[in-house]
Amino acid sequence: MTFPTIRSARAIRYRNDGSVAVRRDLPEEVPVALVFNGTTHAVMMATPADIGDFACGFAVTEQIVGTLAEIERYETIESKDGIEARLWLNDQRADALAARRRVLTGPVGCGLCGIDSLKEAARKVPHIGTAPLRLRPEEVCGAIRGLHAHQPLHDQTVAAHAAGFFIPGEGVVLAREDVGRHNALDKLIGAICRAGLDPSQGAAVITSRVSVDLVQKCAISGISTLIAVSAPTGYAARVADEAGMTLIAFAREDGFEVYTHPARISDEDNDVA
Repeated sequence: MTFPTIRSARAIRYRNDGSVAVRRDLPEEVPVALVFNGTTHAVMMATPADIGDFACGFAVTEQIVGTLAEIERYETIESKDGIEARLWLNDQRADALAARRRVLTGPVGCGLCGIDSLKEAARKVPHIGTAPLRLRPEEVCGAIRGLHAHQPLHDQTVAAHAAGFFIPGEGVVLAREDVGRHNALDKLIGAICRAGLDPSQGAAVITSRVSVDLVQKCAISGISTLIAVSAPTGYAARVADEAGMTLIAFAREDGFEVYTHPARISDEDNDVA
């Protein structure tokens, strides 16, 4: 059994000049259970593609593991009810996970559903430090342009988010799509880790607004720069600043705004402090 990522649906389109029958391609979503050592830790609605990347990225960004080496085995099981991503952790990580109480059962786009304390919502993230990445303004704009070429699901359905990994001199080297913006970023981070790439050498580029959990995911994985097409929340900007991350928002092919740590944008003519 393999779940499709796209389903065709009939609709009636109304305009000022009347109505007409149309057919649309819609992105699919299915329940994905993230199961660690036999216990379901989270059930998320996600696009049924790149599930291995999603599971590994989720494990890293939720700090279930520190590195993928702590995952001893992985398999995907499909049933009529959805998909189980089963991961077996080494003994040390399995014991640490057993001590945690966190269940995430949420709809599409839900980033913090189900956490059991306010303290966990405000979790501290590691400081990026002096990450070596430097970007020219034209590279930031080019990252947005480059991501457009990696969005086949969005091109077909106009209903999917994307997250890409931009490396100076190479462009967008990896990208993942999902109906959920958090899922797209988790898939990307999982793909970066599985490919053996250094997260500090590139920037994450996303097609959504920036909420605090997206900043947390990037900081935890070691990504120093986050480029978004939409606005950040105030909380997200504060956390990015505290973490030493460069947060870029309202990014377009002709410009952008830098909210935190602008020193990573290397434009000598730019006098923004």
